[in-house]
Amino acid sequence: MRIVVPAGGIGGARFLRGLRAALGTDAATESNQATENQITVIGNTGDDITLFGLRICPDLDTVMYTLGGGINEEQGWGRTDESFTVKEELAAYGMKPTWFGLGDRDTATHIVRAQMIAAGYPLSAITTALCDRWQPGVRLMPMTDDQVETHVVVNDGDGRRAIHFQEWWIRHRAALPAEEIISLGAEKAKPAPGVIRAIRNADAVIIPPSNPVVSVGSILNIEGIREAMAAKTVVGVSPIIGDAPVRGMADACLDAIGVRTSAGAVAEHLGSDLLDGWLVDEADAGTEVDGIEVRSRPLYMSGPEATEALARAAVDLAAELSERRAGQR
Repeated sequence: MRIVVPAGGIGGARFLRGLRAALGTDAATESNQATENQITVIGNTGDDITLFGLRICPDLDTVMYTLGGGINEEQGWGRTDESFTVKEELAAYGMKPTWFGLGDRDTATHIVRAQMIAAGYPLSAITTALCDRWQPGVRLMPMTDDQVETHVVVNDGDGRRAIHFQEWWIRHRAALPAEEIISLGAEKAKPAPGVIRAIRNADAVIIPPSNPVVSVGSILNIEGIREAMAAKTVVGVSPIIGDAPVRGMADACLDAIGVRTSAGAVAEHLGSDLLDGWLVDEADAGTEVDGIEVRSRPLYMSGPEATEALARAAVDLAAELSERRAGQR
């Protein structure tokens, strides 16, 4: 099967590792992706930020490092065997912000990206070049080559103001109540080259358990992407188990847009015009959403076998719904 995955963050990256195993492409490289099973990943770039003169793309890098074997497994982001000499030296100079720290190995990736940006290369070409080293076994592309940044409107002792999503997420741990989440630049952004073509050529779209607001939502905000996906069989995996996020603080993001933190409410938010199928955890068995086929499976990605089984369940449901759709034509 040719599968497109809109992904962001740790949950999306780990699900992709299971998906590679489920499709038998876990030993694949970029050069042999013209095989029976292919995975194209559309990475969220709404979390991107420029700091210390470097353009940082957290979700693209997390996918690349996770699938390429360079991720810090314990924390799910950043490089393994990392050191922080550069961070310490920047602090000694009084450079801010101090709440965002880059490891030395990770900084090398950002320096390469910064040099290529300065030379005029688009983010899609830069991502391909970086993947030449990591060989993630999928085709990884950004959602857009245009600059899009997620900002959060908060109201605290300093009054009502907008701060970058990374400051809200990392510095404040999403503890500041968010009045609004804004995707700056999304209204003018175009899909990166190849994104729409990949969706149109796909047999199915699988939405992993990524943050539905600032990861998946950011991708769907880009012109033409949601519409292209809606024309395909789309199966999603709930990032919510028993009215709580599987990981992270997605509930704070859902609160900001007025969506209840539950598996059913997230499916309704994504919409039956987009989703054909929705996997929920066994704790949420019995969830019903009009117009969407809901199945319950164990969703905790507790290890490689559990993650592969989850990915296979999503692929099997996508295949079943695709056959049903073909039979109704």
